[in-house]
Amino acid sequence: MAVQKMLKFLDLSRDMPPKRDAEKRGHDYKEIYAEFADAKAKEQASRCSQCGVPYCQTHCPLHNNIPDWLRLTAENRLQEAYELSQATNTFPEICGRICPQDRLCEGNCVIEQSGHGTVTIGSIEKYITDSAWENGWVKPIAPFAERNESVGIIGAGPGGLAAADVLRRAGVQVTIYDRWDRAGGLLTYGIPGFKLEKDVVMRRIKQLEDGGANFVLNCNVGQDIGFADLQAKHDAVLIATGVYKSRDLGGPGAGLDGIVTALNYLTASNRLNFGDKVPEIENGELSAEGKNVVVIGGGDTAMDCVRTAVRQGATSVKCLYRRDRANMPGSVRETANAEEEGVEFVWLAAPKGFVGETNVTGVKVAKMRLGAPDASGRQSPEEIADADYTEKADLVIKALGFEPEDLPTLWNQPDLAVTRWGTVSADFQTHKTPMDGVYAVGDIVRGASLVVWAIADGRGAADSILTDLNNRATIAAE
Repeated sequence: MAVQKMLKFLDLSRDMPPKRDAEKRGHDYKEIYAEFADAKAKEQASRCSQCGVPYCQTHCPLHNNIPDWLRLTAENRLQEAYELSQATNTFPEICGRICPQDRLCEGNCVIEQSGHGTVTIGSIEKYITDSAWENGWVKPIAPFAERNESVGIIGAGPGGLAAADVLRRAGVQVTIYDRWDRAGGLLTYGIPGFKLEKDVVMRRIKQLEDGGANFVLNCNVGQDIGFADLQAKHDAVLIATGVYKSRDLGGPGAGLDGIVTALNYLTASNRLNFGDKVPEIENGELSAEGKNVVVIGGGDTAMDCVRTAVRQGATSVKCLYRRDRANMPGSVRETANAEEEGVEFVWLAAPKGFVGETNVTGVKVAKMRLGAPDASGRQSPEEIADADYTEKADLVIKALGFEPEDLPTLWNQPDLAVTRWGTVSADFQTHKTPMDGVYAVGDIVRGASLVVWAIADGRGAADSILTDLNNRATIAAE
């Protein structure tokens, strides 16, 4: 009789890969979680209850077949587990590292809901694909046959890269245009190495390059090449720019030196870790070394900023958030990691202005309380009268989220339809815009969202583009 390899959640407790010591990891940009050992990965995968209605799969934007690849891992069929994982996710090793599993798959695990502790899905997903790279199971992109049609993709972030992968595997000619000097978008320049080491991203980009995708970098659409030129050059155009315009914060003193945006700060740090020369860090403008740092915001970008400031050698790091811990939008796991590394969270605190003559020396802070729920159901923060104080700061980082740029104006395309929020108007199923042959995916459609949603959108848009190209080919042949 075969030994039961699954349903072990009653006998085995949830276990995460070990974390590096907070004091040691606070001095480098290496990932903080160790790799699962082979035996531990199988053990933790065996905790899956193999439930009839897998909510983990339902709540994954990619609808990954999680129970089946957990079972295959538990049964030591790791290559099959990788192939099943790769079938629905272009970058499983990236999602395993940076997805907020506590809000998606793991947060909806059936055994978690029953009080037994969720399966460590993300860590196992990372382990499966890292093992696949090590063992040579990740195969080159090699289309069965090449096609004549070409697709131009604007943006080399996760949405554009995912679409390019699907299209190249189908033999379509793909050119990806991006404003940065390296592909990857926020995967490369927005997310710090301690969450996603950059060789993991560069490895996937090289796979695409080796598979025939053409990258045109340092290319600003609307300046270096016109949008209309792209339409004329390609059979379809996919807009996957993401959203890069930082939300601003006004108030007295908002123009003082030493007040910077999160994206500029994180990009500079990532560039330095690539070995680039970064004058803004050398002159101290985007360096936290020896400074009292205040980060304003409560999302995952704010967590990236506070943890980067620790690694840059800040004297103190505080995070101001206008609601309380329970209402913080950022990952619970990332908040805990930041606290372990010495970050202080100041809850129910909102900035009212800044203090200083030329350089910022402090943040004027209003103490808040939570009042009645707003339209989203979250309690609205209300200012407490006569409770203001000043938080000392030599560097203030605004991590308030991102908004879309005005693409119709930047690209001289007044017919490019946008919503009242400035995002590109596109069908959420087909990803088509009202412009013929133009599609859009990711944050530029959804607003600032998750990498996994961009990947899902990119794959879906590629499928729509292939359907439309095939239909055109059929009509042309008749």
